[in-house]
Amino acid sequence: MEVLSLPGQAAKGKVWLVGAGPGDVELLTLKAWRILKTADVVLYDALVSEDILELIPKDAEKIAVGKRANKHSAAQDDINQLLVTKAYTRKNVVRLKGGDPFIFGRGGEELQTLVEAGVEFEVIPGITAASGTSAYAGIPLTHRDHAQGVTFITGHCQLESRPMDWQGYANPNNTLVVYMGILNAGIIRQGLLNAGRSPDTPVAIVSKATTKDQRRFIGRLGELEQLAADPQLHMPALMIIGEVVALSDSLHWFKPESITSRHTNIQVFQSVSVSTKASVN
Repeated sequence: MEVLSLPGQAAKGKVWLVGAGPGDVELLTLKAWRILKTADVVLYDALVSEDILELIPKDAEKIAVGKRANKHSAAQDDINQLLVTKAYTRKNVVRLKGGDPFIFGRGGEELQTLVEAGVEFEVIPGITAASGTSAYAGIPLTHRDHAQGVTFITGHCQLESRPMDWQGYANPNNTLVVYMGILNAGIIRQGLLNAGRSPDTPVAIVSKATTKDQRRFIGRLGELEQLAADPQLHMPALMIIGEVVALSDSLHWFKPESITSRHTNIQVFQSVSVSTKASVN
């Protein structure tokens, strides 16, 4: 699809590509929060939590463009065009993405479109799902005794049509994090087993990480498909495969039931910031 801009006119606005983090509103960066409060229009993904969406100014235009497996609400070409169009008609355009926009978030593709259209932009990184999920599930992605490296891959939809480096992913000294892999759990299990990874390798699937609805599903690689089919598992969910998962029972600190609305804390922080600034002046 060819992106259309307005010949002879410059874009009046700027696009902010913002990572919203994994869900917990308090994991949103201060810069992301500051920019979100000034937004004239926000194009947001399905993975952005409700608590964060509630921070969008009431008078801002809100456009849902999120994509989920088998439930695409907007084609990528249409999102690209919307970003350009809004940049020509609004001042502050926020493209709000769950996690980090540069890790399986198609942020690079969207920025390439903005470059071609001559639209100014900035990127505000967010805590990616792998970091947030592993931290809240008590699973260190690297550990001197268990994993000297970590690999992020996407398991979404195209595993059968694109060659996968199962041999590299099956390294027993490495942690493997799989984004968007639930629907292909059987393919992932078989690929790793065929490449020599032990069926007893610890695995975790974490659902709705960092939120009050977080659930952990812990097991072994040989039963990955059964874990992914658990009726209590709800999207979004992330897979973590490797020996570090065995540490989760002892390092698990997060209690989902303790999560309450974070808006009071944010308002208190804002009041303290204003008060501090006033006293300095």
